[in-house]
Amino acid sequence: MKAAWIITALPLAACDPVPTAEQFIPDYRGIETQLLADDLVQFDVEMTNAITMRDVEDYAECAAAGYTLIRGWGFARHLRTNVYEEAGVWKADAVYTISPALPRGIRTIDAEVVAAACAERGIPTV
Repeated sequence: MKAAWIITALPLAACDPVPTAEQFIPDYRGIETQLLADDLVQFDVEMTNAITMRDVEDYAECAAAGYTLIRGWGFARHLRTNVYEEAGVWKADAVYTISPALPRGIRTIDAEVVAAACAERGIPTV
């Protein structure tokens, strides 16, 4: 006697929708700056379609680079970044010191170099 095979199909309605290309294109929703002291600035950024937390951190760094250049200075030093996601919207608040000369520390950025890299990647600055 031959064995009978029974094949069951999973209902298609139970499957997750197939991602679209638009879901992988970052949507940068804005930058707010708050001057905390003459050389201390907080950047609040918001975006959707971030793949990782690093995408949001990069957006905040680009904001810091642009702001530093607007102030006529050349360097910034990262102090902290808090990243969180709520209902598909990624937010970060980052604090940087800005200065005309290279500051001490290991997390420093050359604002001109970083702003150029941000422009190449399509990430907005201030």
